[in-house]
Amino acid sequence: MAELESTMLAIYDKGKVCNKPSETSKKCYPLEPDLEGIMAKSRDYDTLEWAWKGWRDETGPKIRPLYTEFVKLQNEAARENDYRDMGEVWRESNFEDKNFNQVVDGLYKALKPMYQQLHAYVRRKLIEKYPGHGLTDTGSIPAHLLGNMWAQGWDNLLEFVTPYPDVPVVDVSEEMQRQEYTATRMFKTAEEFFTSIGLEPMTEDFWKKSMLTKPSGRAVQCHGSAEEFHNGKDFRIKMCTNVNMDYLYTIHHEMGHIEYFMEYSPQPDIYHEGANSGFHEAVGDTIALSVLTPNHLHKLKLLEIPDKALAEKQDLNFLMKQALAKIAFLPFGLLIDKWRWDVFNGDITEENYNAKWWELRLKYQGIHPPVPRSERDFDPGAKFHVPANVPYIRYFVSFIIQFQFHSALCEAAGHTGPIHRCDIYESLAAGDKLKKMLRLGKSRPWPDAMEVLTGQRNMDVSAIQQYFKPLMNWLKEQNKEEKIGWE
Repeated sequence: MAELESTMLAIYDKGKVCNKPSETSKKCYPLEPDLEGIMAKSRDYDTLEWAWKGWRDETGPKIRPLYTEFVKLQNEAARENDYRDMGEVWRESNFEDKNFNQVVDGLYKALKPMYQQLHAYVRRKLIEKYPGHGLTDTGSIPAHLLGNMWAQGWDNLLEFVTPYPDVPVVDVSEEMQRQEYTATRMFKTAEEFFTSIGLEPMTEDFWKKSMLTKPSGRAVQCHGSAEEFHNGKDFRIKMCTNVNMDYLYTIHHEMGHIEYFMEYSPQPDIYHEGANSGFHEAVGDTIALSVLTPNHLHKLKLLEIPDKALAEKQDLNFLMKQALAKIAFLPFGLLIDKWRWDVFNGDITEENYNAKWWELRLKYQGIHPPVPRSERDFDPGAKFHVPANVPYIRYFVSFIIQFQFHSALCEAAGHTGPIHRCDIYESLAAGDKLKKMLRLGKSRPWPDAMEVLTGQRNMDVSAIQQYFKPLMNWLKEQNKEEKIGWE
């Protein structure tokens, strides 16, 4: 089983796409940073289609037969431990709830109207951007036009969906580069936020042994990750940092894992996990909700705050950027494991892997492939977490509970006013509340840990709804003449 996983990952890591349209050279492009950069920045329909299709051609068909065998072995292991299949193992070991499938369905049902409003608005802007390419005001969106290889986050579309283009958007990438930020400085900036609320500085081993930038002369897996080595001092991050605002966010996300590791390190090893896997993903993102606010970026001398007369417009621009990253992600975060759970339980078989994948993507995301797909393809394998066998529902959970965490920490910090403006920087009261939860690790059921931080025992969507309420009100007004949903 380990050999199969290693082989699938090797295929993924070594994938390159060649013969770019309009180029006479035979240059080949790896996923990071080249293909991801093309998907983020290009606005040429055909170039985007080439990158989208090429990546899937290079990875999926090679991974498909290996994945089929891998699923059989995973299920055998699950049944030897008295589970029906590996999907049941994932749900019960991570979330301790036999009805977890229904729980996430209920959460998404409550959030779907927010996604549909965003989808309708972005669809209209894409129709304007790509006339003559078959987009309709009642249909789904071609998957390659959303600024991301997997259409999981749409924030790279901000330039032409910004509510108020005449008001500066909250993107400090150019200013970071102008001030000659380096990867190390970005990591030090993140560390300083955590220590300002009373959490731990990074260890000496962290600075010596982490891989913060892509090494020259050898191929590496650039997907960002954080690791604990179970000795109380060796914690590391591996990522290929570029100097921009997206990586500033990712650094805080990964460093959140490190802070969690450090806080629960005194616990017995068996408890060296998050209360559930969504908790681990949410910690750094919770901090980033403060870091990415205009007020905090102003404190870092990376952003000028506009006149009060423009503040509301800048708020909406900021919330649109956040929604393109957070709200747009929700159905994608749900459907990957929806697909895998059905593969594990046999409802999806090798004969319809790809067809069922696109059924789910249409149902939940309202997107469709830009070129015909068949069972010769294996488009799930083009996403890292599938060949790497990393459960994905943790990210869906994280994108909900991080707003619960943020709301509780803002209250502890004494914040008044809209929650999207809250910055807990330098609040030791907020940090102390967070530490009490982090220190538990997995020593208590996750509802207990949730209650320590938020006073609630369930995952709740009210905080994320409150955060985005100003934007949703604006979108409803913009979408008055639009069909909400897709055919």
